[in-house]
This record gives sequence, C-alpha cells and structure tokens, in this order.
Amino acid sequence: MDLNDRTRVSDVMSTPLETIGADAPLREAAQRMDDAGISALVVTTGGGCIITQSDVVGAVAAGRDTTETVVRDVMTEDVETVTPDLMMEEVAAMMTMYGVKHLPVVDDDYVGMVSSTDVAAHLS
Repeated sequence: MDLNDRTRVSDVMSTPLETIGADAPLREAAQRMDDAGISALVVTTGGGCIITQSDVVGAVAAGRDTTETVVRDVMTEDVETVTPDLMMEEVAAMMTMYGVKHLPVVDDDYVGMVSSTDVAAHLS
C-alpha cells in the first residue's frame, strides 16, 4: 500500500448499512445477503454482533435447519469496529491481526461496513 495514500474508511465503506434482528431466521439472513450482494449483516442486538456468509455456511455444514435456526444461534459476537476517519492501511492491519473479513464502521452508531473486498479493491 502506498505510504502516501490518505484514503479513509469513509471513502470506501459500504452504505447504507444492512442490518438484521437477532431473532430472524438464518434463511432470511442468507437471502438478504444474497439479494444485496453483500457478505455480512450487522445484528441489531445492541452489542457489536454480525452474521457473515461464513457463519451461514458453518451452520449449514453442521446440519442446522436454516428455517429453524435464528441469527442469534450462529452470529459472531464482540466484533471489532472501526471509525470512518481511520486510514485504510490501519484497517488492513486490523483485519490481518484479528483474522476477520468485515469490520462495522461506528460513528456514535453503526454507519457502514468495510470488508476485505473493499480493502482489496482499494489496493488495486
């Protein structure tokens, strides 16, 4: 990454933020991600949770019924977040350090999502 690059999260984050309730069926989460062409949703539990395509795939691989399983059963909790003014090189480092592909963007409240796809697109 160019050390003189001053691109911030706000320049590349996905908005509007797509959310889902913790009690929504897993199948609904999968359908909403597919319809929106995204790979994660922020879960509206008030506690830093997301559900990703990886969570859905893991649930299906484990034999869970996607109509009976709810988002709360498989969501990722205590997710790291970033602020809109953070530099993209810091986001790339955080994703590598924490081994994650999605970071919700928070500015008093959730405002967007930055993904490894956003980082890759920024690098190209």
